[in-house]
Amino acid sequence: MNIAILGTGGVGRTIASHLANRGLTVCMGSRSADNPVAVQWASTAGSNASHATFASAAAASQLLFNCTSGQASLAALQSIPAADLSGKILIDLANPLDYSSGSLRLTVCNTDSLGEQIQRACPGARVVKAFNTMNAAVMVNPALVPGPHELLLCGNDPAAKAEVSALLSTWFGWQHILDLGDLTHARGMEMLLPAWISISQALGSYHFNFHIAR
Repeated sequence: MNIAILGTGGVGRTIASHLANRGLTVCMGSRSADNPVAVQWASTAGSNASHATFASAAAASQLLFNCTSGQASLAALQSIPAADLSGKILIDLANPLDYSSGSLRLTVCNTDSLGEQIQRACPGARVVKAFNTMNAAVMVNPALVPGPHELLLCGNDPAAKAEVSALLSTWFGWQHILDLGDLTHARGMEMLLPAWISISQALGSYHFNFHIAR
């Protein structure tokens, strides 16, 4: 399977490196074909790693991870021809965070979510919201957090969610995956982020996750 990692930040690099190390073919996409971060990553990540524009990375891949900044996600995805997203699973990790005022706020919440906006902008893609409520190191190695804890996901396509659940279990070792339902539940998942940030500051650590005790 060819995988596109859209975005060159820490989350994208962590996931891309993990998957390339597992022998999967990974292309890191960015706005420009010669993005220096993507070039550097591809030069050190082995023979399965490459870099390209968002559009070229998506065209060559069967599965996409949206690891772009939430404020840039729509523009990045809309730079990809619709035909190159049609029928493909798009795992959306982004959060609509804005620090420009000096304090954290969500640019969309309550009655909409970034995940839903992405699905409307890319109607042919099979969007699954996942991984947006944890640190990148925990994403690729859930054993960093002792005991049982959950990976939350949601989306409108049950088959896409089932496939994502199986892949994340196989590739990353996730044993506890909780399907919240359709993509409207991305609203609650994204609104968890301010709480997640407060918890990380109180703990002085990013290596934690949510567990649903029942």
